[in-house]
Amino acid sequence: MIIFGILMPNERKAWKMNMEQESAKNTHVLQEDEKFGTVKIADDVVAMIAALAATEVDGVAAMNGNVANELLSRVGVKGLAKGVRVEIFNKKVKVELAITMEYGFNIPATCQRVQNKVKNAIENMTGLEVTDVNIRIAGINVVHS
Repeated sequence: MIIFGILMPNERKAWKMNMEQESAKNTHVLQEDEKFGTVKIADDVVAMIAALAATEVDGVAAMNGNVANELLSRVGVKGLAKGVRVEIFNKKVKVELAITMEYGFNIPATCQRVQNKVKNAIENMTGLEVTDVNIRIAGINVVHS
């Protein structure tokens, strides 16, 4: 919904403070430079990087989200990072993934490849340090032929 209107100075200040608080809650500074400005990244972006990297590994069928993510995806809100939770503190990232594996793949070996792929993708793309990549196998995909 778009609302057009004029904000009074104190309303504008309150709106700006609210936006800054929301932004600060979900974003993290990657780089600060007096000359060029600040580069920030949202938690959701780091989660998307993790999800995309995980699904590129052979043996991973899908990411598993919770019921809320499933409902949101049905009404048109894309849940690209469903099944991923990230915690970022002091430029260190902890990732938790819930994945569905393809039947027949070695689970420990596949999970190790997922951990390496996710860690490398996040570190190379963001410069953040990944300390943990924890995986929960939420299901097995069996293809009937």
